[in-house]
Amino acid sequence: YMANSGMGSRREADEKIKLGLVSVNGTVITEMGYKVKKGDVVRYEDKILKAEKPVYILLNKPKGFITTTDDPQERSTVMGLVSGAVKERIYPVGRLDRNTTGLLLLTNDGDLADRLTHPSYQAKKVYKVELDKPITKSDFIKIQEGVHLEEGKARVDEVAIVSDDKKTIGLEIHIGWNRVVRRIFESLGYQVVKLDRTIYAGLDKKDLARGQWRFLKAEEIVMLKHFK
Repeated sequence: YMANSGMGSRREADEKIKLGLVSVNGTVITEMGYKVKKGDVVRYEDKILKAEKPVYILLNKPKGFITTTDDPQERSTVMGLVSGAVKERIYPVGRLDRNTTGLLLLTNDGDLADRLTHPSYQAKKVYKVELDKPITKSDFIKIQEGVHLEEGKARVDEVAIVSDDKKTIGLEIHIGWNRVVRRIFESLGYQVVKLDRTIYAGLDKKDLARGQWRFLKAEEIVMLKHFK
């Protein structure tokens, strides 16, 4: 109920419940999985929560925008790109760093947000990577075999050289470690000049210009919710 009211993911809602910040009909609730009934008044601190209709927006993020709902330093965020799109409170699923472009999903569906970001979901992500110098055959093989990073071996699903100068690489990956694609190449001595996410969880950028957004189609929502 909290996730569908736009409060964030289910995990974020769980933390608020644990802290005793949520009440139903004036009684603080600290147990997970409490069933909200019709007519119940649910409050987070002093705010009454109301379940919203689920909203799903696909954004082709440009460079220079931060993937967060707000920023204390008042830098540009992705929320500014979808400002006024819906009255519901939506938020980005996962992150793209400031200089990374490409596909980003925004929603108020906490269940789906949790699924897409959980390691067991293994959301497919495809990136176009432009390097500062041609990749060598030995480094290409290292990436195929998995590069060791802080969290362990970073395994990719597919990797291909897609330009004649060997500076542009296509990479398919499922793991969601922070800045993992940049770190794979940086660990081998390359600088990532441009990084663009072209596919995310089966969604692509067809007919979606940089900086533009669209609502997901019904069949795309079904695909995301029923993907195993």
